[in-house]
Amino acid sequence: MSPTGLRGASLFVAALLLAGCASRFEPSENGGLPRLNVQSSAIAPGNGGELIPATALEPGDILLTSVATLGSFGIRLGTFSPVSHAVLYLGDGQVAEAVGDGVRARRIDDVVAEEQMVVAFRHPGIDAEHAQRLRGWAMSQVGTRYNTVGVMLNAPFVLNRRICELPLMPGAARDFCLRGFAMVQLGASRNDQFFCSQFVLEAYNQAGLPVTMADPRWVSPADLLHMREGDVPSIPATQPLRYVGHLKYNPPPVIVVDGTTAR
Repeated sequence: MSPTGLRGASLFVAALLLAGCASRFEPSENGGLPRLNVQSSAIAPGNGGELIPATALEPGDILLTSVATLGSFGIRLGTFSPVSHAVLYLGDGQVAEAVGDGVRARRIDDVVAEEQMVVAFRHPGIDAEHAQRLRGWAMSQVGTRYNTVGVMLNAPFVLNRRICELPLMPGAARDFCLRGFAMVQLGASRNDQFFCSQFVLEAYNQAGLPVTMADPRWVSPADLLHMREGDVPSIPATQPLRYVGHLKYNPPPVIVVDGTTAR
């Protein structure tokens, strides 16, 4: 192959990797040809979403958020997602989360005030007993150290595994590919310290209601977003999460280029 052809092939492969997202064929509603469903991050009020008050939340709800900081932007850019953080709602206006200083509890009002976007999802199988176990375990972990190594290892894993999510990749092949990358790249990560989504998933494991059978160290906030009903998850969920609503939503800034408006 000529140098020009090699460069072209390399650019094509790079474009596929950057555009890689999970997909699957689903039966057509009218009995016609199967319909291709492709993973999507688009969810906002006016686009299949709605604004809700904090009083609509129930214990165990999973909140996915983003904030206008460089770190949050880097996570969203690396995961091609509008969310960068995961928070667990405990009830009575209280949440628990894993941040740089470790696991902490705080008020939901503080989360809504500080974050740029807050969207809530609910596990359809949760009941009062699960919620009580979840809250008890989460509160017992307050002060546990942040899994800094896990986050550092997860960043290249998120990028490298996109080869597993090329369009039309069969689900079984995608899962095998993901497990291979995870075993190689995340083996040194700890499971007695937590980053945000790892903490949320471990709380559900401790409550006896796993959100996914995958190791929590594999899962990013973007993966949780794609576990919602109607989407195509990169990492399979035991049951799709139900969208509850947005507690806060600020649309991305408008950028005007050569007279054309875009977000």
